[in-house]
Amino acid sequence: MTALEMVPAADAAGTAELVAAAKLRPAQAQGVFRAVLDALARPGTVTRFPPDVIGVVPSALLPVLALADLGTGVHVLEENGSRRWSDVVRVATNAPAVPLEKARLAAAVRPVAAEEIPRLARGTADAPEDGAVLCLPVTALEGGPSAWRLSGPGVPGERDIAPQGVPEGFVAARAEAVGGFPAGVDLLLATPDGRVMGLPRSTTVTIVASLAGQGVAVLAVFHDMDAIRRLASRVVFVGDGRIARQGAPDQMLEAAA
Repeated sequence: MTALEMVPAADAAGTAELVAAAKLRPAQAQGVFRAVLDALARPGTVTRFPPDVIGVVPSALLPVLALADLGTGVHVLEENGSRRWSDVVRVATNAPAVPLEKARLAAAVRPVAAEEIPRLARGTADAPEDGAVLCLPVTALEGGPSAWRLSGPGVPGERDIAPQGVPEGFVAARAEAVGGFPAGVDLLLATPDGRVMGLPRSTTVTIVASLAGQGVAVLAVFHDMDAIRRLASRVVFVGDGRIARQGAPDQMLEAAA
């Protein structure tokens, strides 16, 4: 008996439509695969899933749909015990559904709790490839209340990011999940419009600014325009010891261009 046969007819029809949308064409799967590789190879940079796969299926599910096969255990984190998207993924990919702790590929269609991240399979030092990849949804990849500094392979020097919509305690939970490197987990952050950012287990993540969200002013000196755009709420340009101009970041950076 298939997943579609175990639900009422009306729900089965809706699920069938979702399955049809979830069955990626080869070119679409290859495009998602390339986006995932690029995101994990260049931590903290923004890449995009192919535009023709963005729509009915949540973007966080796309890596699972592109990479899963008969031998890959998958898990979908859903609301209130629902298995709708789990069934869709299982039918679309033929991949077995397994508990979160045993999944090689995992995705969330709801906000992820920080305590769920250390539950992911980490592999071992001898078999790090058994560590899980989790794609979780975020609101945006910039403008968040807490800035993180990334360093490690694939990051030239350091890179600052500030995603929105990550769970409280995310950085500490991830640090626990990658503490046994090369064992560990690889994470992808995906926005509803198909932008994606990678945080592989080899990347060090440090919180560098979180006070602004608590109503505390933070003064910092930057020469990096991208960092200013991501982190500042007000910009002051100083020349020869005097304030040359000040205002909102977009306005000031546009004037400086």
